Amino acid sequence: MPIAHVHIMEGRSAEQKEAMIREVSEALARTLDSPIDRVRVLITEVPKSHWGIGGEPASKVRK
Repeated sequence: MPIAHVHIMEGRSAEQKEAMIREVSEALARTLDSPIDRVRVLITEVPKSHWGIGGEPASKVRK
């Protein structure tokens, strides 16, 4: 059972996350020759204050 764990910064819409789950699942099923119903995608949303970019919290860099 292929499992993809994706870390993203908070702020994406439900529609964007649904599309990502669909596309990642399709890519894994295709490239690993696995039935798509066996693919799992886990999304971890990280607060901007917990995500560093160039030594600064993303909450400061991306307002």
